Amino acid sequence: QVQLVESGGGLVQAGGSLRLSCAASGSTLSINNIGFGWYRQAPGKQRELVAGIRSLGGTNYADSVKGRFTISRVNAKNTVYLQMNSLKPEDTAVYYCAADVVGNGRYWGQGTQVTVSS
Repeated sequence: QVQLVESGGGLVQAGGSLRLSCAASGSTLSINNIGFGWYRQAPGKQRELVAGIRSLGGTNYADSVKGRFTISRVNAKNTVYLQMNSLKPEDTAVYYCAADVVGNGRYWGQGTQVTVSS
């Protein structure tokens, strides 16, 4: 069992920055071998992948955030981050952290709201 807790969301003006954190916990958990993703869901829209980071550090990004968002991980802290720069109103959404655990499926956090005002 893996628990994920996101934090760092809030209200920011267009052009601003936020850093989201996803803290993972669970019995004897080490995130070294876990892949993570940040997803977002805006009202009336489907949840979409924003950025992913594999266990060895490889990353991928949605075209809409390339060059503006950076996903990273600190295994020693069991934490994954999403640095979001040059935010746009269209980035407004609930952001979710997800962990893919081999043999156990995908776990989700509760989400954190990001609102970008124009």
